[in-house]
Amino acid sequence: MTNTQLSLIQIDNYGPWTVTPEPRREMDLQTLQSRLFADLAQFVGSRDGYVFFTRFDNMVAVTNGLDGDDHELMQESIGNRYPVSISVGVGVDSTPIDALETATAGLQRAGSAQDGDRREVFAGTTLTERDRTPTDVQIAHFDVNDATSKYTDRLNEFDSFIEIEQGYASLMRHLREERGALSFFVGGDNIISVCPDMDESAYRSAIDHVEREVGVELKVGVGVADNVQEAGIAAKHALEECRHRGTVVEMDVPRPDVGLAED
Repeated sequence: MTNTQLSLIQIDNYGPWTVTPEPRREMDLQTLQSRLFADLAQFVGSRDGYVFFTRFDNMVAVTNGLDGDDHELMQESIGNRYPVSISVGVGVDSTPIDALETATAGLQRAGSAQDGDRREVFAGTTLTERDRTPTDVQIAHFDVNDATSKYTDRLNEFDSFIEIEQGYASLMRHLREERGALSFFVGGDNIISVCPDMDESAYRSAIDHVEREVGVELKVGVGVADNVQEAGIAAKHALEECRHRGTVVEMDVPRPDVGLAED
């Protein structure tokens, strides 16, 4: 069974700050957002986590293995180096969307995202080491079949982007509504989904849905581990198996030992 720890990272009072004392230049804001994401990705990534940028002023991280002290150090580091601060909500659940709902509710109880008095809140409870198991995190790494020949080498970049984004939107909606999974576009033609305990048939169903709805063909590698970095690497290797074998779903999932002989 999965047991995903999700952290919602939210810039404090960001909307009002962008227009105070007067509207700030858009490229300055884009630069700040991209640098902030890069620093958070490096911090969380060095502790076996993943960060996804979503809307940039809100970011979602898979943080199995990070405790409260890690999150508070992250907040302190950002507060020391940026003109904005971050608040963090944490949730844990076997279904990723429910973990995110818990993380979100914790921040919302502490005040609005545009509340000038809310600053560096930490809300929620992290997993303890004794609660962790080898199957806590299931990661699915999707990519588009033959994206280069179908889109990149045939269409202009904007039309290629539309095609890829349609596939992402269809998959994102389907997995969230049907499975409670969270899917994130990570560049190129790649999508990473944080999933509950799903089997091969569930992934095939998602791939079939996207092809029927928007005509985009996908394949997926799936990995499972106690943290997202190891699960993600396993998913990447499984995706390479798809490419090598010509399959659409490959899973690198730990299985219980069966029939071990006693000493």
